[in-house]
Amino acid sequence: MTKTLMVRLMRPIIFAYIMKKIKKYILNHKGISIVALAVLAYGGYWTYNRLTNTAGETRYVVATVEKGVLITSISGTGQVSASNQIDIKPKASGDILFINVTDGQRVGAGTVILQIDSRNAQKGVRDAEVNLESSKLALQKLKKPADELSVTQSENALARARESKTNAEADLIKSYDNGFNAVANAFLDLPAIMTGLQDILFTTAPANLGTGSQWNIDYYAGSAATYDEKANQYKDDVNKKYTIARDTYDQTYAAYKRASRSSETATIEAIIAASYDTTRDIAEAVKSTNNLIQFYRDTLTKRNLIPVSMATTHLTSLNTYTGQTNTHLVNLLGTKTAIQDEKDAILNADRAVIENIQSLAKLKSGADLLDIQTAELTIRQRENILLDARENLADYTVRAPFDGTIAKLNIKKGDAVSAATIITTLITQQKIAQISLNEVDAAKIKTGEKTTITFDAIDGLSIAGQVAEIDTIGTISQGVVTYGVKISFDTQDDRVKPGMSVSAAIITNAKSDVLMVPSSAIKNQNGAAYVEMLDAIVPQDRQTNKGMTSATPPRRQPVEVGLSNETMTEIISGLKEGDQVITRTIAAPTTAAATAQAPSLFGNPGGNRGGAVRVPGR
Repeated sequence: MTKTLMVRLMRPIIFAYIMKKIKKYILNHKGISIVALAVLAYGGYWTYNRLTNTAGETRYVVATVEKGVLITSISGTGQVSASNQIDIKPKASGDILFINVTDGQRVGAGTVILQIDSRNAQKGVRDAEVNLESSKLALQKLKKPADELSVTQSENALARARESKTNAEADLIKSYDNGFNAVANAFLDLPAIMTGLQDILFTTAPANLGTGSQWNIDYYAGSAATYDEKANQYKDDVNKKYTIARDTYDQTYAAYKRASRSSETATIEAIIAASYDTTRDIAEAVKSTNNLIQFYRDTLTKRNLIPVSMATTHLTSLNTYTGQTNTHLVNLLGTKTAIQDEKDAILNADRAVIENIQSLAKLKSGADLLDIQTAELTIRQRENILLDARENLADYTVRAPFDGTIAKLNIKKGDAVSAATIITTLITQQKIAQISLNEVDAAKIKTGEKTTITFDAIDGLSIAGQVAEIDTIGTISQGVVTYGVKISFDTQDDRVKPGMSVSAAIITNAKSDVLMVPSSAIKNQNGAAYVEMLDAIVPQDRQTNKGMTSATPPRRQPVEVGLSNETMTEIISGLKEGDQVITRTIAAPTTAAATAQAPSLFGNPGGNRGGAVRVPGR
């Protein structure tokens, strides 16, 4: 319950209590004087007002978010000019094609003075027209229902995607079968290779070699080591590689015998991978064995010794094993790659099916609302571009801004002109306003902008006009740069005299149908704009400059602001029409000690600040 509501409910009780106290005091003090009675009455009123006063609460002044026209302008002051001439300058640059006036010729407002070469500007208009027409056609096509051919093509694309997926699944099954065949073919040769390696390395060397019970590996290494100790390194490498090959071969061969073509695909993939690794390890063992025996032959040959004939036989067998393992490695790797390729193909085909299903559904349902809105926005943008292009084209034709007489022409046909070129001086009986603007404001305006002119001497008179000329060179006075601006009147009024003081507001921008709030409602923190709002809606009859109280504190609402002037600010997002924002907060005043304390019937609630009431005769 708010303090205000509580006070309203308690007021009758407080008032009755005070009156009861006054009545009791009078009955107990008979013969009370008029002055004392007045003091009692004032004390009762003061006490009642103090107990029921709500002026100490914070109050909020609110305003309603509304739509309207927001105008920004640049203001300046000056005088009505007694001069009867104005310099004519073009808004565009280029070569003069023809001149339509002569020295001393009288012209009316809007008369063509000269034409500047506008071929580039015309091309800009044509391009803008084509782009606008293209956008309109795109919107029509977007809104047009899907034709039968497009639907058929989309359905065919979906069917092809499904067919691709089916083919990829069939190819994957075939790749698994080919993979199992490659494993089976490998194990047709691998057992014989392992047996051959066993015989080459670990068969007892012939007795005629005088080696006793040495194995072949010991014979080859020992014979070569007599001349080169590196032979022992070759022997160690053979032992290591053969042991690895034997372990992987035994494990993989056991797994192969447990599997079949009907095994799970994961099992087949694992066997293919294991068979590839096993074949690679066997190939490494074959190569290492070949290196040992070849080292043995080379070492003996260098010393003109004759190697044993079995070395040649062993090398021939090893060469055969190398060819077999290489073939199986290629086949096994090919099947591994084929399986992965087919799995990827299935995944891609599955994605294509989903995309085509969505595309067909969208085609049948028609254009998306967001796509239509985007196309419509594009049309509006290109309409604006066309409008700008036409306005730019119009700038290549220089016209008289008002009635007058052409003074001496400063140009001739074929001359190149720019916005700084004074073409001629137009002598006129029209009155113009001359104002001064600082360099910041002068940079924001341009010729042709609409202006509202008011006069200090003529109350209530407002004349529309437009900027006719802006000084190209500023005037410096005490370090301040100002630019002179001449403003032509749209209408003439005989009450306006040369030399009168004027105030001009040059309209630089205007937006219609925008959300606006008073600028005093906008606050900023850390570069972000926000407003404060109350949770409860304030009725129209309670929206006063004195404000109102609130049971809850205001909340912050982030907003995005746009155009603004001295009084109103555009709201781009964050609020809607009809919302209420706080424009001013009236803080609760701090209560200072009173210079005089009214008497109280109940003693002094705030402490002993005053004396008792004295009654005559008591």
